[in-house]
Parts: sequence; structure tokens; C-alpha cells
Amino acid sequence: MAGHFEPLPDGGAAVALDEVEISILRSLAVQLMELIGPGEEGAEDEDPLAAIFNDGPSEPPSDPVLARLFPDAYGGPDLVPDDDVRAASAEFRRYTENDLRARKRDDALALVRALDSLSPGIDQGAVLRLKPDECRQWLGALNDLRLAIGTRLEVTDEEDGGELLRLPDTDPRKPMVMAYLWLGGLQETLVESLMG
Repeated sequence: MAGHFEPLPDGGAAVALDEVEISILRSLAVQLMELIGPGEEGAEDEDPLAAIFNDGPSEPPSDPVLARLFPDAYGGPDLVPDDDVRAASAEFRRYTENDLRARKRDDALALVRALDSLSPGIDQGAVLRLKPDECRQWLGALNDLRLAIGTRLEVTDEEDGGELLRLPDTDPRKPMVMAYLWLGGLQETLVESLMG
């Protein structure tokens, strides 16, 4: 089980993590939450119906990682948007981005809380057991972490990571590459555990 998820009888999944892996996952999730930013906290006396219709941002984020995590709903990398596409994307973003940010924060926070609940054993490792609903949050958080790191590494959809693996150990990107590939392995085995 070391380093990959395995299915549990209740529909969840389990993975053995050592102290370093726990620390890395926790650190990455905290950094992701900091990047996403704090939520829009409404006033206590705010009308709940009005809160549903609070406008969010209408412009895409300028940070490339945030732009990847919160892409435009219309258009795409190969389409030069016209005014109609820009207007539709802005309108969609206005009503969805705050909720999407909240979900991504919740997923990352669920990852941190699960890791914080572990009690490393004598060998300084622990087995993390996730319930099915926690697995969904972990999948979301692992995906967001990979997207963030992949964006910083300028990974494109066409790349398989082979070129990144060939980076010399002295390259400052190497630790990020290793984290990116490790997170991909965790994500893949979690998906397989849930499907099996």
C-alpha cells in the first residue's frame, strides 16, 4: 500500500504515508488555499437569498495558476475570443467563480484535516483511510495541486512528463517535477481504487 491508494470495503480508499509525504501534502494544500484566497464571508444578518446572487469577479485572474484553476467557460486556447464570447465568459464567471473557489478551498481543507488527524506510528508512517465522500474531496484537491504545479512548470496537455524526468538533479524545478509526478500517481491510484 505504500505510496498508492487501495480500495476499502466501504467504498473508500486507504494509503500509507510517511512523515515526509504527510508534510509535503499538507504544505502544498495550505499553499493552494493561500493562493485561492479567503472566501467571501457574508454578514451574519445578510439575507440568505441575496447571498446566493452575490456577484463574483467577471475578469479572469491574472495569475496563470489561478487562470488555470478558474478558466473561462467559453472559448478555449485555440479560439481568439470576440466580444460576445468575452461577455458570456464574464457573465458565467460572475455567478460561478465564488462557489468554485469555495469548493476548491473546502477540498484542500479536507485534505489538511485528514492529514492532521493521522497519528504517525513507531516507523513515523501512518495509514490514511478515507470515506467515499472524503475521496471525492481528495480527488479534487489532488487535481488542483497538479494543475497548479503543472502550470508553474509550463506543462502542456501534449507532454507526458518524460522531458521533465530528464531534468538534472541540480535543476531548481526538479523537486516540483517530482511532486507533480507523485501527486499524479496518488490521483491515479485513488481513481482506480474507487472504480475497482
